[in-house]
Amino acid sequence: MFKRIEEMLAMCNSGAQQDSGSRTRASVAMILHQAADDLEILFIQRAAHDLDPWSGHIAFPGGKLEEGELECQAALRETYEEVGIDLGKGRYLGRLSDITGTNLPVRVSCCLFGMDRVVCRPVLNEEVDDLFWVRLSDLRDPGSHLQSLVAFDEKSFEVPAIRLPVDDKPVLWGITYRLVMQFLSLLEGNDCSGE
Repeated sequence: MFKRIEEMLAMCNSGAQQDSGSRTRASVAMILHQAADDLEILFIQRAAHDLDPWSGHIAFPGGKLEEGELECQAALRETYEEVGIDLGKGRYLGRLSDITGTNLPVRVSCCLFGMDRVVCRPVLNEEVDDLFWVRLSDLRDPGSHLQSLVAFDEKSFEVPAIRLPVDDKPVLWGITYRLVMQFLSLLEGNDCSGE
C-alpha cells in the first residue's frame, strides 16, 4: 500500500507549491501504519492552552518552519518534539498539496510517512494531550461525516467534520479535516489539489 501511495503522490507532483506570501509556514506529518486488514492514521489531540489557537483540537503532529528549514524537515523535527516518534525510522511517501488556513493566515504542508507501529514509542510533550490511531475505513464511513458546530477564536460556526471512533474526542475539522479529505480523494483516484 505504501508503494501505491508514494506513486500517487509522485504523479500529483505535489512538491511544487505556491508561494506562501505573508502567511505563516507550517508543516505536519500524516503518519500511516499498514495493519493486517486496514491502513491506520495517527492523530493527536492538542493540549488545552490559552495561547494555542488550536487548543484541544484533533490534529497531526507539526508546527512552524524554522529559518532555513524545508517543509518535511520541520515535520520530522516537530513530530519528534511533540510525540517522540522518529520519522527517520519510517518511509517518506511524499507530500499532499498545501492547505491555506480559513481563519488564520497560515499555509500548511503535509508530509506523509509510512511507519511500523512497533517502532512508534510515543512520548508526549506538554503541547499534546493524547495520541491515537484511526482506521481508514472509519474515516471513509459516510455515517461519520457530518456538519458540526465548532468554536474558534471566540466564534462559532458550522463546518464539515468527521466523528472519530474514539470516546470523548472532538470532531475532526478544519485544516486537518481538509488534509484527510485530500488524502481520501487521492486514494480514490480523484483530483490531487488541496484548494
